[in-house]
Amino acid sequence: MATRAKKRQGRRATAKTGGVPRANDEYLDLFRDCPLRFIRSEEEYDHAIATLYRLSDRGSHRTPEETEFLLALAMFVEKYEDEHYPIPPASGAEMLEFLIETHSVTQSDVAAGTGLSVSTISEILAGKRKLNLKHIEALARFFKVKPAVFLDH
Repeated sequence: MATRAKKRQGRRATAKTGGVPRANDEYLDLFRDCPLRFIRSEEEYDHAIATLYRLSDRGSHRTPEETEFLLALAMFVEKYEDEHYPIPPASGAEMLEFLIETHSVTQSDVAAGTGLSVSTISEILAGKRKLNLKHIEALARFFKVKPAVFLDH
């Protein structure tokens, strides 16, 4: 019987808020500390980043409310970063350099795995040669990425 009363009480609380469950104290504390709104300054940005790190560090101990807050705050941070710290598109050669570095392979490894010569890879990385379709297809297969990764934008 007590369970039915709790369910009715929960439905009434939800009905009062238009079908949206009420925020608990933990969520409201997060909102008071770091309001979910457009970020307008470096100070607000730094505080938002610190809050994201703090919530991320909680990992599996994070409550569902904290996870929802983290996701919403991340959208505001992303918008601020897109406006204030835009990342210029990378060239195909820059992507090749990045992939070589992150995959911990050498130019010789890439040459052996793609059928391209070491000198060709070296010239591409040095900006002396442009990537052509054959290079892009071979590199995409080797690094297991989409060919579009190597297209200059």
